[in-house]
Amino acid sequence: MVARKSTRNVSANPAAALPAPGAAFTIVGIGASAGGLEALELFFRHVPAASGMAFVVVQHLDPTHKGVMAELLQRATPMPVEQIRDRMKVEPDHVYLIPPNRDLSILHGVLHLLEPAAPRGLRLPIDYFFRSLAADQQEHSVGVILSGMGSDGTLGLRAIKEMAGAVFVQTPATAKFDGMPRSAKDAGLADVVAPAEELAGRIASYLQHVPLLVARPANELDDKNQSGLEKVVLILRAQTGHDFSLYKKSTIYRRIERRMGLHQLPRIADYVRYLRENPQEAGLLFKELLIGVTRFFRDPPLWAQVGGEVVPALLAAHPDGGMLRAWVPACSTGEEAYSLAIVFREALERLKPAALYSLQIFATDLDQDAIENARTAAYPANIAADVTDERLRRFFVQEERGYKLNKEIREMVIFAQQNLVMDPPFTKLDLLSCRNLLIYLDADLQKKLLPLFHYSLNPGGTLLLGGSETIGAATDLFAALPGKNRIYRRRDDSPRMTPVEFPIGHARGRADVAVSLPALTPPPASPAASLQAEIEALLLRCYAPAAVLTTDKGDLVYISGRTGKYLEPAIGKANLNLFAMAREGLAGPINGAFAKAVREKTAVTMKDLVLDNNGDSQHVSVTIHALAEPAVLRGMVLVVFIDVGAAPAVKAPGKAVRASAEQSCLAELAQQVQQASEELQTTREEMQTSQEELKSANEELQSTNEELQSTNEELTTSKEEMQSMNEELQTVNHELTAKVDELSQSSDDMKNLLNSTDI
Repeated sequence: MVARKSTRNVSANPAAALPAPGAAFTIVGIGASAGGLEALELFFRHVPAASGMAFVVVQHLDPTHKGVMAELLQRATPMPVEQIRDRMKVEPDHVYLIPPNRDLSILHGVLHLLEPAAPRGLRLPIDYFFRSLAADQQEHSVGVILSGMGSDGTLGLRAIKEMAGAVFVQTPATAKFDGMPRSAKDAGLADVVAPAEELAGRIASYLQHVPLLVARPANELDDKNQSGLEKVVLILRAQTGHDFSLYKKSTIYRRIERRMGLHQLPRIADYVRYLRENPQEAGLLFKELLIGVTRFFRDPPLWAQVGGEVVPALLAAHPDGGMLRAWVPACSTGEEAYSLAIVFREALERLKPAALYSLQIFATDLDQDAIENARTAAYPANIAADVTDERLRRFFVQEERGYKLNKEIREMVIFAQQNLVMDPPFTKLDLLSCRNLLIYLDADLQKKLLPLFHYSLNPGGTLLLGGSETIGAATDLFAALPGKNRIYRRRDDSPRMTPVEFPIGHARGRADVAVSLPALTPPPASPAASLQAEIEALLLRCYAPAAVLTTDKGDLVYISGRTGKYLEPAIGKANLNLFAMAREGLAGPINGAFAKAVREKTAVTMKDLVLDNNGDSQHVSVTIHALAEPAVLRGMVLVVFIDVGAAPAVKAPGKAVRASAEQSCLAELAQQVQQASEELQTTREEMQTSQEELKSANEELQSTNEELQSTNEELTTSKEEMQSMNEELQTVNHELTAKVDELSQSSDDMKNLLNSTDI
């Protein structure tokens, strides 16, 4: 982290990097707990006396013990080591230690001591300081995690990463207690993982190659940097299939500078070469650009307004109940989507009968790994800093390594990978929460997304934006709700007639489509060619048969033409599956033919299937084709529906024969109906019996679960208190052991001195 407003000249020798008076300097936050004394000594023995950095050490300390940590660390470094006093200004080449029983924050380079939120139990002083450090120093923040139990520091490191700061973590195998380092490493937050004695040198090398400058607007990049930036974007698009050309250039450049610093590359041209020669770096830079940082109930005043005003208004607009729909793009690891589900559930229980309403939340993100983590709904124990005890008790289940959302909340959210810029949006939404994404996109893309959001929302729908985001000039599309929070209502009286620009670009996973398919935007053609293209497009739109593209499990991937005659959404939870959506008369035949087509890798055609279309019999032919080429569609299945028309009336040779045939047919049909009715009744009775048995068993299990949960909560509270005390005792024990060793050494020296003087 850096005190701003000046730049820093970095020499090749870290020891010569002493800043001039008034120059910027880096503030390094260090988190350590049990076993931290040994790691801190190893770290500081390798920090030069004139490194130009300041170090703030945060530990878990016994509030009743007067520590000797400053004395012990002073032996490992020539820099002054001080215990922090309130409102102490940070100076370079100093080490600052948090005092016992205090939380610590920093503002404009000044340290502030605070009373801890809780005297015992799960205290998170490292998270608290790292978050404060990230807010104060932003992209110049540096966080270090050393030995310790638990997961304190992980959420704070997320805040540092969000601000484009750097994270250094001790190798878990070298830590005396690997809980904290492993938590940070497993969360994917570490830029560098190394033994404690190597971290100081890695930090110095990183700072030599990262200029301590404030963010530069894209138009201030020189030609070489601008050209290098464009090359990086092209390489990313070629290797990942994702286009970052519409993201803010200054944001992308800052992230590239971080990667250059970590690889010690002085020029962006060197990084372009490195990116081409090391394909794995494209994946790491891609992750860097995604900025996957979030937390539960971020901006509490906004969530209070959502629960107190927004959700009640949505319920009032649907007095008869039903399913409401919400979309959370750029959901990262799911905290915001689950926060919305919890707030909705709380408001529903407070205002309306819960059985009448449900909420379906679609949560999407570009990062497939983040989506997979979100689906697990498992989070570290330190989310207790953001989630109240009551919510933890009601909506979470305590596990060994943290908390997991209960089944009711998990089932409200559907996660999917999606590129907001390239993929089609969700529609018919009652609420859309796109918070802290627009600030990373350039103005042109923002102007395209806001009309798209307007189109996606139902009349009167609600849009949530981040605290630093606004709708800009789109006041004809959205109206701001009263208050400071960025909450907007969709305007239905908008005079704007500008057509919505739907995303049509490089969809994820389709980087090779361009090789096998014609270009979507061909070069300018002659008038005759343009006329031909228009006619072909019209024919495809109006006369091509309806069709769907599915996976080998029947899940819909793409829909072409009007398929409503053949497919309809099933009642209940949304299920975009061919077998669930097939209308009566098609479901059975399609099921068997689909399995045959997939099994034999061939096309199967069913002719003259009878479909009931509003009381009229409609004959339909269905062709199911398991695709083997092109390569990008291999494994997919194409299902094509073709109307044959109403069945022609067949003339009977005579009245008697016709009457006899009709009588026989009616008798056969009546018998089939009777048999089917009896089977259906038997099935219903069996299902009802099974349902009653399951309900009884469920009630017993629920009662047992509540008892176990109550016992578990008591044990968890005791465990947290014991863990906190244990960490404090470990720290005290290490300090006392070191002091005893020092006194023993002094005693031996004194004894040797007395023996040598023959006194």
